Amino acid sequence: MISEAETPAVAPLLSVNDLKASYDESIILRGVSMKVKPNSVVALLGRNGVGKTSLLRSIMGLMPKTEGDIQFEGRSISGMRTDQRARAGLGYVPQGRDIFPNLTVQENLEVSLSISGKEGKERIEEVYELFPVIKEMLGRKGGVLSGGQQQQLAIGRAILTNPKLLIFDEPTEGIQPSIIDQIEDAIHLLKKQGNLSIILVEQYLDFAKAACDEFYILDRGSVVLEGESEELTGEVIEKYLTV
Repeated sequence: MISEAETPAVAPLLSVNDLKASYDESIILRGVSMKVKPNSVVALLGRNGVGKTSLLRSIMGLMPKTEGDIQFEGRSISGMRTDQRARAGLGYVPQGRDIFPNLTVQENLEVSLSISGKEGKERIEEVYELFPVIKEMLGRKGGVLSGGQQQQLAIGRAILTNPKLLIFDEPTEGIQPSIIDQIEDAIHLLKKQGNLSIILVEQYLDFAKAACDEFYILDRGSVVLEGESEELTGEVIEKYLTV
């Protein structure tokens, strides 16, 4: 029996356990372990080239692991293909926008709806509410949108797959400040719904700190520090993140 002073442990939504990965002869990930709790935002930080994107790609099944395991909702997904992981509830917005430039905005959204079915269709108004510009540009080709608008479309597409875990790889890269603010607001609104967790790789540290509950810092393919957002102090930034 649990006393009033005790809090039952919350099972993680995602567990990465001693993950190792290589590219050709180079070791990229050196035994990375991390956890993502339900309804939380985790920032994955580090200087360029330390393995952040490789870790995200490994979680999505786009980069093979050599050792370790990845568990989602308590079961291993290490043997799943990328499309199977997506259907299980992992959404991914990679670095550099994930849209079809020759399709219209509406057609881009319909591709995601074809994957998610009825549940995705129920979220289309949510996407329009988060990013009104998407609704205004349904007939335009994705390739003519600004970088910020393309990123909003990419995030909208990912939301329509109805994910339980949404993974962002540098969503603010090359985007004007006004749209960065909109993306930050969207992350907070998504979290408030209570049914979504987020992994965020981000170089813009003010954005990352404002958005996250917890953080992990990578260096040379290993986790060197983890903590809660308030522990991301100037001293920590100077030691681990300043170039």
